[in-house]
Amino acid sequence: MRRSKAATITALIGASVLALTACSAGTSPVTQDSPSASSDDTAAKPNADTLVMKAAFNQPENHPQYIVLDELGDKLFEATDGAYDIEVFPNETLGAQRETIELVQAGTIEMAYVGGSLLENFNPDFVVFNLPFVFDSQEHQSETTNDPEIVGDLYSSLEDEGIKVVSAFHGGVRSVYNAEKPIHTPADLEGMKIRVIESDTNIEMMSLMGGTGTPMGQGEVYTAIQSGVIEGGENNELIYSNLKHAEVAPYYSYTRHLMFPDYLIINPDVYNAMTPEHQEIFTELLAEARVEEAKLWKEQVVEGVKAAEAAGAKFNEVDTDAFNAAIAPLTEKKLTNDVTKKIYDQVRAAAK
Repeated sequence: MRRSKAATITALIGASVLALTACSAGTSPVTQDSPSASSDDTAAKPNADTLVMKAAFNQPENHPQYIVLDELGDKLFEATDGAYDIEVFPNETLGAQRETIELVQAGTIEMAYVGGSLLENFNPDFVVFNLPFVFDSQEHQSETTNDPEIVGDLYSSLEDEGIKVVSAFHGGVRSVYNAEKPIHTPADLEGMKIRVIESDTNIEMMSLMGGTGTPMGQGEVYTAIQSGVIEGGENNELIYSNLKHAEVAPYYSYTRHLMFPDYLIINPDVYNAMTPEHQEIFTELLAEARVEEAKLWKEQVVEGVKAAEAAGAKFNEVDTDAFNAAIAPLTEKKLTNDVTKKIYDQVRAAAK
């Protein structure tokens, strides 16, 4: 449910300072207080008994994941008779993704969208979904990363750390872009610093691809490329377009090296406080949201490519076999135990 956020943001910033210093102490109790709706909000409004769950997001309001979660808030409010609502804070308003995970753990906010590779920092077994060429398609990814038979134990493994994964959304197919030249082979990336999400796997992956992986928050990338701190980044066409990175890095090369999921996480105390009926409603609405997000994603990628080209972007294909061969050793190296090998085999079997 869209509403004025100024007062809420101010309060959260103050609370965040305390929360980030207290993360190691465990999850704090979750308050039932909620921000007031704006006076021009014509939809149903939260009341004194509504828990408005604050959700952090690092992309703009036109992003498919923002749209479906915002709509889910309205549906959840109606389906639970006003017990729950969701307020989404886009554009890293509440901090970079790693910081918002800590805020969820502390109970300062209830939910956050986070890139798949970040959860490796809490359980290395999450690497299985962050490896190159695990998924054959957007549909294959959604089915397997939301199948309790495949992911049940993995997702529940973080609950003692204040993180519950409630859904995995499609996060696009990632390729490399830079400010200097088209990339055709791994040799073309030599000497280039390329922004990656913070994880050892992503850093190593970029090294195998020929570049130097440089972790940083998404909000810093535009300025970092513009100032020459890094030469480029790696992401999907939609984010590339929405964040206007074509203005500073016009060469987008279709390496298609990665399709990892974005997770919606929630503080376990919040989820466990829901009645079984409300948990079931929440789960069903999330399934609907994933279908809608997938549809919006495909539509927006087409429009995003057009917008990026209008801003000067040049898209090119690469030597796919060369990149496949370069990255292949990473999969064998990272599947080091029975848990990850079993999940990987289940995912690949589902593709057949």
